[in-house]
Amino acid sequence: MLNIGILGLGEGRSTISAALQSSKWNLKTICDRNEALCKQRAEAFNFHHYTTNYDDMLNDESIDAIAIYTPDHLHAQHVKQALLHNKHVICTKPFIDDLKDASELLQLQQQTNKKVFVGQSSRFFEPAKRQRKDFEAGEIGELITIESHYNADHRWFLEKPWALEKSFKWLYGGLSHPVDFIRWYLPNIQEVMGYGMISANGKAAGLKHEDVMHFIFKADDGRIARVSGSYTGPIQPAQRDSGMTCILRGTEGASQTDYHELRYAITDKTGEEKIVTWGDATLKYYFRFEGQSHHAGEYQNYLEYFADSIEQNFSAYPDMREGIITIAVLKGMDKSLQTGKPIIIKEILEQYNLGGLIAHSY
Repeated sequence: MLNIGILGLGEGRSTISAALQSSKWNLKTICDRNEALCKQRAEAFNFHHYTTNYDDMLNDESIDAIAIYTPDHLHAQHVKQALLHNKHVICTKPFIDDLKDASELLQLQQQTNKKVFVGQSSRFFEPAKRQRKDFEAGEIGELITIESHYNADHRWFLEKPWALEKSFKWLYGGLSHPVDFIRWYLPNIQEVMGYGMISANGKAAGLKHEDVMHFIFKADDGRIARVSGSYTGPIQPAQRDSGMTCILRGTEGASQTDYHELRYAITDKTGEEKIVTWGDATLKYYFRFEGQSHHAGEYQNYLEYFADSIEQNFSAYPDMREGIITIAVLKGMDKSLQTGKPIIIKEILEQYNLGGLIAHSY
């Protein structure tokens, strides 16, 4: 069993639950500079080994891995410190907020030979796992195109002061999920073009950046994909309009995941049509808290996958290289919103001396 420390106890709440229920991890310490939040989590989970000092976890030689759930602009520094202290790293998405930090982190990982895994949790949800399994088994033939969206009624976010700050962008906070689905199946994105707007609700609240966006991607082999997102208006009933969806269209079949609804549909290469839903036990595994926030089951799935990668010495994806390229794609999307023009992703990477970074094939 491996020992883990968790830094950042907002989103880290799910990882606390995941680690405590996992047979592959021993939760050693939790950390947040907000002591009141430490005490709240300690009470909620009856786990009282907490600290407000990151150095306490870094200097604990018994801790094998640090899981980082701090604000985006702190990720690079926290990952760097963990690697310098000989720890494996799990870092929530988006991996880093500035590509200027990427080269140093890549070099440091190579020097330390420690694993860095990006917590793109959506890949580890039940419908997405089933869709990937069927895809890899050839059930839909060769992939033609992929479509993904994330539409959510997050008007309650507009009541949070930080959501109205210039630094907050739905592109990174929300749309990064369906973008990750695109990159999972088409890792070598060459070009992106998109448009966005601030909705009437967003304008009334004082939102600074787009909350409605549509993008088209082109891979290096010519295949195209589409991503859409909207975040500050109502959505249709779940039976009609899943909050997050990934659709694969292949030469011999097609499949669709409906994320929060735990629903999966496929027409396979034999022509058979199937719709799969998961019951209450699976729902309770994934959604352990109020509503459908904090998807602890996904986090447990990826924690255990990462533990296996350490003990069996294989690469856990998304890894650091993939995480960095995803940031370049997101930055290209952001630039396309500003310019109204297609953006070449390699040019984004070259600005930071990362032009030689090549996306993985899976």
